Amino acid sequence: MSGGLTLSRALDKAARELGEAGIGDAHHEARLLAAHVLGVTPEAVFRGQQGVFHGEQAAGFSSCVTARAARRPMAQILGRREFWSLPFRVTEKTLDPRPDSETLIEAVLDTVTDREAPVRILDLGTGTGCLLLALLHELPCATGVGVEVSVDALEVARGNGEALGMAERAQFLAGDWGSSLEETFHVIVANPPYIPSAGIPGLEPEVASYEPRLALDGGEDGLACYRALLADVTRLLVPWGRLFLEVGAGQAQSVASLCAGHSLTVTGTARDLAGVPRCVVSQKHLA
Repeated sequence: MSGGLTLSRALDKAARELGEAGIGDAHHEARLLAAHVLGVTPEAVFRGQQGVFHGEQAAGFSSCVTARAARRPMAQILGRREFWSLPFRVTEKTLDPRPDSETLIEAVLDTVTDREAPVRILDLGTGTGCLLLALLHELPCATGVGVEVSVDALEVARGNGEALGMAERAQFLAGDWGSSLEETFHVIVANPPYIPSAGIPGLEPEVASYEPRLALDGGEDGLACYRALLADVTRLLVPWGRLFLEVGAGQAQSVASLCAGHSLTVTGTARDLAGVPRCVVSQKHLA
């Protein structure tokens, strides 16, 4: 795409290229990429299609289209993803925050009777920090800890905490689930890797080829990380504290059984917008 190419023609060409690569809603994605390169909103791109790409803009747009046609996730190209109406920086070292995970946020908020209470929250496997930071956004007196084994992801989470003005309320620590922690929490949340190892190659290219395997691979049966994190959860919850675990399709019953095996009482599941059980909720009771 050379300098002087009209925006309208550039968008049409990009949409054809993306469509041929198997990208759904290719015209919409082309506008998102153009908006990113031009530094404007997608709506502005739609209104101003008689504009012209010049020089570096044309080259930048072409590069973005090529990357997306290779099935690189849109969020990695843009460097950001919205979650719970908040902007999060993402990289190739972090799992792309997904709308399904908002089910977990809703489930937590449904159990909080006083949103001004000084709730302590633990996010195991925090990734971008989206779960912890979304909850802190909704609970202004809450504070929390995010634990992450990936040093690269941990840096992204800390940056997101600073960008969202929550650095003083959110502490991000390197660690293997909760094994190194000593304090207790009212709420523990986690979206652990839950894809069975053998199933990863069959995922969409955006996931299988570009997202970190560390954030996807749940072992042979997809449940290995649940077993690992549950080893410390009971110790880390206050009496009557709650655990919220995101689960994959068809995993809710198995994860509920694992929770029950660690002296937790399963109190329910929350379904995502597609009606799939997406979050298993359990509670620590006094012995």
